[in-house]
Amino acid sequence: MPPDFSLRAARPSDAEAIAAMHCLPGFRHGTLRPPFVSPQQVRERLERPFNGHMLVAFAGEALIGQVGVAQHTGRQSHAGEIGIGIHDDWVGQGIGHRLMSEIIAVADRWMGLRRLELTVQTDNARAIALYTRHGFVIEGTHIGDSIRDGMLIDVHSMARLVAATVLQRNLK
Repeated sequence: MPPDFSLRAARPSDAEAIAAMHCLPGFRHGTLRPPFVSPQQVRERLERPFNGHMLVAFAGEALIGQVGVAQHTGRQSHAGEIGIGIHDDWVGQGIGHRLMSEIIAVADRWMGLRRLELTVQTDNARAIALYTRHGFVIEGTHIGDSIRDGMLIDVHSMARLVAATVLQRNLK
């Protein structure tokens, strides 16, 4: 972890740095985001009402990662979807672990979510290991779910249930 690491809520003024990170080859390869997102697209997303939280990580003034959780609605309001991405230059340095720890704490302790969900490309072993470390399990695989560089890619659905929810389910 860099000594000048900081974490805060994302702001519309972060749009330029977020868009630049999204366009990095490694970032784009490891996520389901399309290439060449514009700062304006990111700014518009940050300015829209959002039922969740997005956090950004910095080393000094440099954006090095982001994570967000979006709460579902209605009968699924106990659940949320997580998305995470790390700057290409900072992969493998503990940033993902720190971001996942923080967003899970927000989801569990402040949003009251009992189920967290995410998707990950099946060949992204580093991300799968990170998610498993944080209690996520593979629930299924979507064959040919997304397109990456002209190829159909399989994607795992992973979820993490709060222990009380699992216990309650097992008692029935």
